[in-house]
Amino acid sequence: MQVFALGINHHTAPLDIREQVAFDPAKLTLALHDLLRERPVREAAILSTCNRTELYCATNEPAAAIGWLAEYHALSAHRIDPYVYQHPQRDAVRHMFRVASGLDSMVLGEPQILGQMKQAARVAEEAGTLGTLLNKLFQRTFSVAKEVRSTTAIGANIVSMAAAAVHLSERIFERLADQSVLFIGAGEMIELCAAHFAGGKPKRLSIANRTPERALPIAERFGGDVLRLDEVGERLADYDIVVSCTASALPILGLGMVERALKARRHRPMVMVDLAVPRDIEAEVGQLDDVFLYTLDDLGQIVESGQESRQAAIVEAEEIITHRVDDFLHWMESRETVPIIRALRDTADRARRHELEHALKLLQRGDDPAQVLDALSKGLTNKLLHPPTQALNLAEGAERNEVAQVIARIWHLNSEK
Repeated sequence: MQVFALGINHHTAPLDIREQVAFDPAKLTLALHDLLRERPVREAAILSTCNRTELYCATNEPAAAIGWLAEYHALSAHRIDPYVYQHPQRDAVRHMFRVASGLDSMVLGEPQILGQMKQAARVAEEAGTLGTLLNKLFQRTFSVAKEVRSTTAIGANIVSMAAAAVHLSERIFERLADQSVLFIGAGEMIELCAAHFAGGKPKRLSIANRTPERALPIAERFGGDVLRLDEVGERLADYDIVVSCTASALPILGLGMVERALKARRHRPMVMVDLAVPRDIEAEVGQLDDVFLYTLDDLGQIVESGQESRQAAIVEAEEIITHRVDDFLHWMESRETVPIIRALRDTADRARRHELEHALKLLQRGDDPAQVLDALSKGLTNKLLHPPTQALNLAEGAERNEVAQVIARIWHLNSEK
């Protein structure tokens, strides 16, 4: 039985595809039962988040699980095939370790994914679809993630423009949880920034866009609301932090608009982050006393300063994961010998019981206990040594030498003695 990880994520599929294969948390148990009932899958767990839907399976037919994923969501296979990845055995173990450690996240090193994986394991365990193999893999995954996070700086470095935006905001506002954040735009950069800021659990999170429908999935994902772009002027005073990144050829936020917002706020400070090229926020806004305006160049300096430590953390994390993958695969290989070990012990135990019963009868008859014990030990020794001795006597040529070497290795025999 092989372990496989398969699915889609933010690296391979756009949001509109990811939405179509997401699972309703309330129906995960039913979905797991359906998968094991309808497909040749022995164990399974499902991880379904905003950025990924993944199936972790113990099966010899991963294609069946992929087919089930499409069928369950009433999609044709060709609809999701271009976006689906499939990792067998070693790659699957490595993938799970990297995901839990935050190395595969949209926000590098983010901790939320570990909790989501733990929840996926709990649901599968309660559903009865988590067997020995996947249970062990999940526990090892959590252990590796803990090791990566505690021994490297993977979650501590400023690794992106989005992380830098949060960092600069925290310089002005000590707690993001007390602030309201407005994002202008609905592209990939805004989505990434929203993911970073959402980690700080802001008091309010809003997305403004010319086309509100495009902003809605991002807002729903992070528990926010949507504004039309033409509403920003009258609502700007409600927000402490503004992050803008659009493709507009002209500034979205002008000096007059910001001045009016500051007056309404009674000059409480605002952090404004302009990630657009050309700029979304007029440069003159940065001269206002109560505005802290940061541009791409400002954020770039912070990111650049974290490059060296970031790369070192990633290298350290990948090395840890590589070693732990080898450890887990060694455990899996050792499981393959369990049936033969069990059979060997059963055979030895039958011989032990047979000799013991014979010895008890002799003792009950009144025979000398010392002679009975001697016979017991000799009988047990003969029974245990008979199979390897017979195998050695029946072997011929090169096979006899191989059998002899195996016996010598098992019994630690020194041929010279």
